[in-house]
Amino acid sequence: MKVLASLVVAILAASSANVVGGEPDSSRQLPPTIAIIIDDMGHNLVEGRRLIGLEQPITLAFLPYRRHTTELAEQAHLKQKEIMLHAPMANTRNIGLGPGGLSPGMSKGSMATTLRRALQSIPHVRGVNNHMGSLLTQQIEAMDWVMTELGHYPVYFVDSRTIASSIAGQVAAAYRIPTLTRDVFLDHEQTEEYVDKQFRLLIKRAKENGSAVGIGHPHKVTVDYLEKRLPELDEEGIAIATVSGVWAMRNGNRPMFAEGEKRAIRPALANQLAP
Repeated sequence: MKVLASLVVAILAASSANVVGGEPDSSRQLPPTIAIIIDDMGHNLVEGRRLIGLEQPITLAFLPYRRHTTELAEQAHLKQKEIMLHAPMANTRNIGLGPGGLSPGMSKGSMATTLRRALQSIPHVRGVNNHMGSLLTQQIEAMDWVMTELGHYPVYFVDSRTIASSIAGQVAAAYRIPTLTRDVFLDHEQTEEYVDKQFRLLIKRAKENGSAVGIGHPHKVTVDYLEKRLPELDEEGIAIATVSGVWAMRNGNRPMFAEGEKRAIRPALANQLAP
């Protein structure tokens, strides 16, 4: 319990540091910038290929061991897309997680092994965010275990904030893992009107704060909208960057990791392929 108590203190300190002091936000000198993460990659081959074909530097978050994850991640890398692990985490509605899922009943060792193997299964992975996770991301011990493992590797963490009381981002910051938090979900409702409303909100947040992070999914309506809307941003004075690009903007363009600071992620064959 002493470890967890110390972690609580570190979380509070990290939260205070984000509010008071810290390095100047260089993003204020740049145009409003958005990052768009597309979750749930690996299932839908058609929409996945359309997303990879977008000229803009969007970030693609892949579920581990899905039928098209490896193929699409390799294609995305060739098109200079940034790639993340979309790590399945337990939710409050008992929705199944599929292979690679993290749940409260797991031991520390099992959670670490499952997370490490999921990372190894995603080619060219640069970061991690949570898939679902409304239950697990509220639990300090589980998040302690997750961030302990992630802290070994050169990856950032994005808290998808699938529940307002998530502490995932705060624990990541306490472990000095580069971290950001989702600002807007783009397509909770799958209509063009709703996606447009949320996209406008994302731009509003970027104008207010310098940058903002949106999350969408490989739904046809979302891809249709992005194909049409993203090419218009330049004329509106709105920039789009990868997640790591937005993190750099917010942190004085310093590198996330020093050379040799982290362990390399050794690729492994996906051995839990889901349909």
